[in-house]
Amino acid sequence: MEVFFRAQDALKSFRETRLSALRPLGEFFDYNKISRPADANSAISRITYNTRYFSGNYLVIIGSLAVYALLTNTTLLIALIFLIGGFIAINRFGADPIQVGDRTVTQKHLYTGLFVIGIPLLFFASPFSTIFWLIGASGMVILTHACLNEPGVESEYATVTEAV
Repeated sequence: MEVFFRAQDALKSFRETRLSALRPLGEFFDYNKISRPADANSAISRITYNTRYFSGNYLVIIGSLAVYALLTNTTLLIALIFLIGGFIAINRFGADPIQVGDRTVTQKHLYTGLFVIGIPLLFFASPFSTIFWLIGASGMVILTHACLNEPGVESEYATVTEAV
C-alpha cells in the first residue's frame, strides 16, 4: 500500500512540474510560425528555445511514441507483462515456501524460474531496436518541430532580461 502512495505522490509531482509546462495545441501546431531558419546559428537558437518552451508537449510526444512502439511490438509487450506480472505475483503470493510433493519451492526458486523464462523471451522481443527506434523517431520529430517553429516575441526579451 505504501508503494501505491509513493507512486501516486511521484505522479502528482511529475504532473505539477512537467505537465504544467504543456502548451495549448493551437500554439504548438501554429503553421503560421513555421519557416526555414536562415543559418545554423538561428536553427540552434530556435532548437534551444523551443525545447525549453515546449518541453511538456515534447514529453507527451515521446510518451505517445513509446506507447505506439509497445503496441506494435506485441512480443515485447507480452514479455514485459510476463516479467512485471511475475514479479507482482511472486511478491504477493510467493513469500512463504510452498510444498510440492517432496520438494519445497521458495521465493528464490520462483524468481529463478521467472528469469529463466522471462529473460530469453525479453531478448527475443528485441527491446534494443525498439529503444533505438523510439530515440530516433522522437528525436527526428522534436528536432524538426523545434527547428522549423519560429520562437515567439517573448524569446527576444529573454536575452534582454538575462543581461540585466
